[in-house]
Amino acid sequence: MKIMKVAGVLTATILAIFTILLIGQLWGDWFEWGTFIKITITLGVTVIAIGVIALIWRELEKEQIYKKEDFID
Repeated sequence: MKIMKVAGVLTATILAIFTILLIGQLWGDWFEWGTFIKITITLGVTVIAIGVIALIWRELEKEQIYKKEDFID
């Protein structure tokens, strides 16, 4: 399933960006803490949304394959 690979790459990229932002925030105070919390929540929601969309997409692809092979009506 290609969509899961894409979702994995996107999630890993977001995690890497967040890690850099976290280290910068802890050591360099790049943002105000309120802004950093908003960025953290936004990235978390984005990762969850990517995962949910990927799972739904995968299930739809499976269903199409099963219909094509006459496993389901």
